[in-house]
Amino acid sequence: MDAGPLVSRQLLEKPFQVDGEAAFAELAMELFSLHAAHNPVYREYLSTLRIRPEGVNSVAEIPCLPIGFFRNRQVLLHGLEATLQFTSSGTTGATTSKHFVPWPELYERSFTASFSGEYGRPSRWRILALLPAYLERPGSSLVYMVEKLIAQSGDVQSGTWLHDLDGLAELLKQGEMDGVQTLLIGVPFALLDLAEKHAMPLRRTVILETGGMKGRRPEMVREELHRILEQTFSVEHVHSEYGMTELLSQAWSQGEGIYRCPPWMRVLARDVNDPFSRVANGRTGGIDIIDLCNIASCPFISTQDLGRMHADGSFEVLGRFDHSDLRGCNLLVE
Repeated sequence: MDAGPLVSRQLLEKPFQVDGEAAFAELAMELFSLHAAHNPVYREYLSTLRIRPEGVNSVAEIPCLPIGFFRNRQVLLHGLEATLQFTSSGTTGATTSKHFVPWPELYERSFTASFSGEYGRPSRWRILALLPAYLERPGSSLVYMVEKLIAQSGDVQSGTWLHDLDGLAELLKQGEMDGVQTLLIGVPFALLDLAEKHAMPLRRTVILETGGMKGRRPEMVREELHRILEQTFSVEHVHSEYGMTELLSQAWSQGEGIYRCPPWMRVLARDVNDPFSRVANGRTGGIDIIDLCNIASCPFISTQDLGRMHADGSFEVLGRFDHSDLRGCNLLVE
């Protein structure tokens, strides 16, 4: 059955109306029923597991779809058509993930709201994005997000940077002298390039790292990356963003590698030996994500990342199950 008529404007509003655990659970179960019935890939996955949808009675029981399905299948509710397609980065010859998005405005509302919840409205900032590798290919959801935030900033100096580290350093220095509140979003290898060439104190600048090394530098653990950047730029903390091609929401960290989700997103930890069992807070497990903005593709995603949950809902990212594809997480297992 065509799911198109079942996705109303009211449903697209519901993620942003979530105001607690009860509302989150109600919408998660509603979306589970929708996808179990009308998402061919998810329905097939449930059938393979011999899980009857009517037997799933709580959020904890909802099976999460392995993220690898986005590499070779069109994960989308039947009857919907995508107006936007995001693709992951990958090594040469590797099969990349594709995320088909019927409503770009839903993604834009998600990242604008979650960003504003952490940092205030984009108009408060001069936003500088140092994103080589991502800017050099089409279909990056990270670039899409950053370019929209830059447009919302309203600062004429906001923009993306590819290789001109000298010009970026001069703009950072000028912003410091002028007292401009600046957000520098960068991929780790490019931020390290900047640090090696232009050490300077950044008192009015927040450094936010995201993405991976993309083969440009050896991988390193988060603590080492942040230590280098904190010492080089005299900042107290390095911030981070956790997102991926297959999601329409992000988690944000304002330091120490502790991420927090917006109200419509949850991260759960699964047992590394039993993907259908949860692990207690404080123990390392595989990261599962429920993103209620993923209305069209699949809100229930099982990633290849390793993490640790905390009682307050925050989480850490500790590494990956394998190192063959490091997009979405720039860390090795600690």
